[in-house]
Amino acid sequence: MTKTSDHDLPFADIAVIGGSGFYSFFDTDSIDVTPVTPYGTPSAPITVGDVEGRRVAFLPRHGRNHEFSPHTVPYRANMWALRMLGVRKIFAPCAVGSLTADLGPGAVVVPDQLVDRTSGRAQTFFDNGGVHVQFADPYCPQLRSAAMQPDTIDGGVMVVVEGPRFSTRAESQWYARQGWTLVNMTGHPEAVLARELEQCYVAIGLVTDLDAGIDAGDGVRAIDVFAEFERNLGPFKKLVRASISAAPDGSCESCRVHDGVTLPIELPTR
Repeated sequence: MTKTSDHDLPFADIAVIGGSGFYSFFDTDSIDVTPVTPYGTPSAPITVGDVEGRRVAFLPRHGRNHEFSPHTVPYRANMWALRMLGVRKIFAPCAVGSLTADLGPGAVVVPDQLVDRTSGRAQTFFDNGGVHVQFADPYCPQLRSAAMQPDTIDGGVMVVVEGPRFSTRAESQWYARQGWTLVNMTGHPEAVLARELEQCYVAIGLVTDLDAGIDAGDGVRAIDVFAEFERNLGPFKKLVRASISAAPDGSCESCRVHDGVTLPIELPTR
């Protein structure tokens, strides 16, 4: 179903951007919508339904059939489409590699910092007008608290690389020497685009592998990453559900960054 008007769209306050395994996430019947944004259509139709008594939108980051690589995901369309639904809180579960032997496969980490090592991705809605958003702390403190469930690790620096290739051993060892703890391919520009839209955003990283510079083996293989993520998907979904239940109502002052600023574009106001 394609929807072109904000007024025709269902409402959702919370969104989950993740893998296709989250389609079986909803407690009730759900509906699919495809908002049309100034940046095109999102990765796939957005599914809206009830989770833990909250109205939730689910967007498969890579598309329904994983047709988008990390560097080709339509990030701006995705985030704008969610804002058209009214979404102001976003949980972003993702697969991450570990840059320390202390975090093995199966660990779940809620990072508190991000380092951008991508290149060529459109990472702002404000191509003119001199708008500069506060981004010292890239993740919403309220949603980070909601995501801190039993056995979840609090804090870490996630470096986001361009992909779609994995890191060389030298790159991986360099990242580790900086004190960074996780490596990922999709966490940027999602986080900054959410901030520009004044959406609360938090990444929740499921460790699928030790990165190439940490593991002395043959290096990271995509088939192993997907298999590890699938093995942990059940508990991971339960953790995200618990995080949704713990998310506070209302807006978050920490993620309001446009007060007193005249914007060069009109954001969705729903």
